[in-house]
Amino acid sequence: MVHIIESREEFELKVLGSDTGVVLVDFFADWCGPCKVIAPVIEELSVENTDKATIYKVDVDELPELASQYDIFSIPTVLIFHNGVLSGEPFTGVFEQHDYQQVIDTLV
Repeated sequence: MVHIIESREEFELKVLGSDTGVVLVDFFADWCGPCKVIAPVIEELSVENTDKATIYKVDVDELPELASQYDIFSIPTVLIFHNGVLSGEPFTGVFEQHDYQQVIDTLV
């Protein structure tokens, strides 16, 4: 199940404070068409990777300062963190499930 981050403090605790492996964060907005396209992909990743990764969503309209901090200028953008540290390049736009899965598998 994908969880929505509600505050900067929650992001710091659950994403940056994570020392349990891979955390995927989907920056989205309710009005964003491409965000709706990848939503089922992100949900499926969550279901298939319960033992490998934790997946969160951040609404850029609710937490614009967090989006700004991570230079999110276009959505959807997915960031992957490993043990609380940003890992690799952002996925900006629509990607297939296997693209995200490959990075998760590499970091596990």
